[in-house]
Amino acid sequence: MTKKMLGFTTFLATLAITATAFAQDHVVTPEEWGARGWGLLAAGLGLGIAALGGALGQGRAAASALDGIARNPNASDKMFTPFILGLALIESLVIYALIIAYLITAWATG
Repeated sequence: MTKKMLGFTTFLATLAITATAFAQDHVVTPEEWGARGWGLLAAGLGLGIAALGGALGQGRAAASALDGIARNPNASDKMFTPFILGLALIESLVIYALIIAYLITAWATG
């Protein structure tokens, strides 16, 4: 009973918080949209391109690692750590792009 009540309370609190988060004070007119619109477009495209590049890089790294393991199964222990480190570095670049896109969006929205 307690877990159900806690879950229900959490659900209601989430609904109450999101209602105020989407409240708007100011409607942006087309005259004000100039640089803001380009900033938002740049953030969206930049993040999309970074995610695409990261996904392609991770796919290629995984394919190469699996190909290496298939050719020499005894080397799988030696390949695992550099493989995971490479995936983490590729993912960190996408996270940097996410942070930059967030900063551009924060600047563009005021």
